[in-house]
Amino acid sequence: MKPPMTPRTARRALPLLLAALLPLAGCGIPETGVVEAGEPATGVVEPGAAPSPSQAQPTPVPVAAVPLFFVADGALAPVTRTVPSATDPGTVVLMLFKGPDDRERNTGLTTELPLTAAAPTVRVDGASVTVLLPRGTGSLSDTAVDQLACTVAAARLRQDPSLDRAQVTVEQPGGRLAGRSSDDCPGGAEPARGGTGGTDTAVPRASQTGAPGPSGGTGGGG
Repeated sequence: MKPPMTPRTARRALPLLLAALLPLAGCGIPETGVVEAGEPATGVVEPGAAPSPSQAQPTPVPVAAVPLFFVADGALAPVTRTVPSATDPGTVVLMLFKGPDDRERNTGLTTELPLTAAAPTVRVDGASVTVLLPRGTGSLSDTAVDQLACTVAAARLRQDPSLDRAQVTVEQPGGRLAGRSSDDCPGGAEPARGGTGGTDTAVPRASQTGAPGPSGGTGGGG
């Protein structure tokens, strides 16, 4: 049994105890400081700060007015569709072959162009444009040729406003050729001189203005 610790013994033991505890002070909790914790947060913009390029609003897409020629009461009827970008003649031909939309059909517009599973080939050489119909396409009526040629001519004149006129050749399967000039088309195929338009209102038909139709008459193309 250990003898009881006297005040003198305690005074002697205290320095030894302190000496033993000093090395342990270096292993204790460090002083509080700046602690790095990964990358800073992203996606939050401080008040008054400019947004990053990824947060900026998208640039508005320009629109273009595209004339398409359909048929009403046996005569060509050009209508203008507004699409969200400039279009080349090949793209316009695809729109034409899909026929009038529901709103246009409700106004009495039809088409004499047949449905086709393959896209026609469109070749542009200055003011001359050649449309090669895919194999399997049936023979086109004169009115259908007029629809196609006038639509392509209008698209070419809007693609290159420096042109005064456009000449379109439609090549059908079997080597049958049909040629049309933009001068033969009713209103809607003239060169774009005053802007892009952008309305959905049909311009007057040849039968309404007295202008000659593409096939030489004053109305239909057949």
